[in-house]
Amino acid sequence: MPDPTGTRRSTPPPHRSLLVLLAAISVLPVTVHLPALPEIAATYGTSFALVNLSIAGYAIATVTAEAASGALSDRYGRRPVVLVSVTVFTFASLGCAMAPTIEIFLICRMSQAAIAACFSVAMVAIKETSRGDDAVRRIGFAGMGWALAPMLGTILGGTLDDLFGWRSIFFVLAVIGGLVLLVSMRHMTETSIRSDAPGRDFPSALRRILASPRFWTYSLCMACSMGTLYVFLGGAPLVMDRDFGGSGVALGLYMAMIPGGFVLGSYLAGTLGPRVFRARLLVLARSLTCAALLAGLVIAVTWDLHPLALFASCAFVGVGNGLTTPVVNTAVMSEQEDLAGTALGVSAAVSIGGGALVSSLAGPALSDVDSASGLLLLLLAPAALALVAAILAAVADRTTTGE
Repeated sequence: MPDPTGTRRSTPPPHRSLLVLLAAISVLPVTVHLPALPEIAATYGTSFALVNLSIAGYAIATVTAEAASGALSDRYGRRPVVLVSVTVFTFASLGCAMAPTIEIFLICRMSQAAIAACFSVAMVAIKETSRGDDAVRRIGFAGMGWALAPMLGTILGGTLDDLFGWRSIFFVLAVIGGLVLLVSMRHMTETSIRSDAPGRDFPSALRRILASPRFWTYSLCMACSMGTLYVFLGGAPLVMDRDFGGSGVALGLYMAMIPGGFVLGSYLAGTLGPRVFRARLLVLARSLTCAALLAGLVIAVTWDLHPLALFASCAFVGVGNGLTTPVVNTAVMSEQEDLAGTALGVSAAVSIGGGALVSSLAGPALSDVDSASGLLLLLLAPAALALVAAILAAVADRTTTGE
């Protein structure tokens, strides 16, 4: 008689370095080709706006991949999803490198988003191989690799483009994908412990997840946190140009403080995670972001604000998000552990989609922003909403767990 629990976990679990690698490669393709966009447009003799679809379209495909991969990993296991997603990414990267037309290039570029599935699977695998609040710590440290990959990606892409041309970027991505696939085939053991359980079909699983107030409070907190980041990314170049008149090099250096803050926040989450109840850590993260932005706003209104002071206060957007991400991921996976992958995938889709919505709503106001105080005021709005959601998450946790 088959095991009713559908046990399929392998022993030993995958090494944590592999899970960090999977999290990092899931975001490497987001930025690696950005330095080569003008060259890609010139190669195909098309407009920059059309080539820019490789960014917007990739983001849409990422949301789809995140949502679908979580449910698939719950149903079929973590290992198969990793192997399929890395394989698709590897061949899609080759397709981008050899694409004869812009249409084929864009199709292959969208297909590269399959690698986004590795993030959800890595986070779920960390949760399934951790004990108690140790998951927050391990996800926090994994988040450091996830944050560093896009930073290193632009450096890698720019170097390859200068030395060998833009197609070399995608050949290198294909090689990286092939190596990760070989490592995963050997070392990515199964961490899921259930299969074919009642209610495993996606519609019923989705209903269970969306019926949870805790899922919504945590996911909306992450969505508003992402929205704060998107508003900053859209507004900082405008303020730097209109208010400070700084160079592009200076802007790049200042903006690097944000991912640097994310790395710091992820490290703090890894350090504080086992010691601080997750809802309290979430409230602390969001309070820290709001306090830093408010302090920057007071300084901007009262005195002349140096760009370094502006970006130093905005760096806490990164710190707050670095603290927030592992807490939210752990919380949504803990709500219904038999649907951890589905819950994380849906939460990621809500977070990315919600962040994009916040950014689009702020778009008209951003176009008129010409001062640091105006940008800080716009940033405070979604940051405050994230704090409210964090407080509601703490209340929901208290109601559910009694802590």
